Amino acid sequence: MEKEIITIAQKGREASRAIAILSTERKNAALERIGSFVRQYADTILAENAKDIENAHNCNLNSALVDRLLINEQRIENMLEGLSDIASLPDPVGAVEDFRTLPNGLQTGKMRVPIGVIGIIYESRPNVTLDTSALCIKSGNAIILKGGSEAYHSNLALVRAIRDGLEAEGISPDVVQYLEQRERKAVSYLLKQDAYIDIIIPRGGPNLIRKVVEESTIPVIKHDAGVCHLYVDKEVDLEMALNVIVNSKVQRPGVCNALECLLVHKDVAESLLPPLIKHLKEEAVEVRGCLRSKQIVNIMEASEDDWGKEYLDKILALRVVDSYDEAIAYIARYSSQHTDGILTSDYSRAMRFMKEVDSSAVTVNASTRFNDGGQLGFGAEMGISTQKLHVRGPMGLKDLCCSKNIILGDGQTRC
Repeated sequence: MEKEIITIAQKGREASRAIAILSTERKNAALERIGSFVRQYADTILAENAKDIENAHNCNLNSALVDRLLINEQRIENMLEGLSDIASLPDPVGAVEDFRTLPNGLQTGKMRVPIGVIGIIYESRPNVTLDTSALCIKSGNAIILKGGSEAYHSNLALVRAIRDGLEAEGISPDVVQYLEQRERKAVSYLLKQDAYIDIIIPRGGPNLIRKVVEESTIPVIKHDAGVCHLYVDKEVDLEMALNVIVNSKVQRPGVCNALECLLVHKDVAESLLPPLIKHLKEEAVEVRGCLRSKQIVNIMEASEDDWGKEYLDKILALRVVDSYDEAIAYIARYSSQHTDGILTSDYSRAMRFMKEVDSSAVTVNASTRFNDGGQLGFGAEMGISTQKLHVRGPMGLKDLCCSKNIILGDGQTRC
């Protein structure tokens, strides 16, 4: 198995050199061709996804996790729309920034270039297969995919469409490769291929992230847990707050930017919580609250384990706080630095919150669900990075590039 994975890594390196110099027109044509193959293979993709869904039910996965796996006709259309959006975005490759002329006449600047070979290890959502492949193609990178076993059949069907599309366009299909090996050792071998792979991106739960960070000899960009918070300030439009909270929790509860913990200022708790809990119960959300919140509404009591937990399900932790400062301290302790927001009518507190909360995205009077590449105009994303180097937040086309210095002269020599 190790030799097979080394061969895959070597093919990725070779393919990366070819795609790095392709024109924007060729890359966009490849994306269009891939889209046509996804549409052509739609029935097969749906049939293979049905196998994964059946396996998920047999394994008693909860409804939110099953939803993450699901592909239907509408989601295929959404994936194709995302593909088209990526094709329409400006090509980052070759752009020159900070161009200037030095006193000695030399002209210098920084040219944006592809990173090279990107490995991504991810769980559940099969749309990631198409999104990340398209982003790498447009940014001139090769990609090696390792999806979770729960989406095995769906991922292989999508990869077939991608590789057939590349080949039909005269581009090496090895620009996009998939590790079909299901043994755990396959990931361990992949993480040692620093001679060929430039970056590893893990997307998934804490066990996956920990394994990758501990074992990888390749630089890692973590796309870690989404323990997302909203704080309801004492001065707030209650109707607006209710709508944003419900959307943040229930629009898609099984994704990383869904709300996991709600903090409510004591001054508005008695006004907000009864109608909010009513709405959440109508959406089948289980609320686990602190003792103070339980004195206001009939909900389950939270345990210590509920604070700082990513549920990825229709479960919400709730805590009543005495002050803005208490809310900030709570977020600093329990947040995963993914997405945290404030609901307030006070401009100064909103500005303070944006400065004081250290997360990849900070929202003011908006759903946490907006911390998403497609929603922010990136077309799609490799994931949402919760670390600070080399990128933070949704990782789009520009973030799949690094820069090299260019120096233009007419014979200058250094004294």
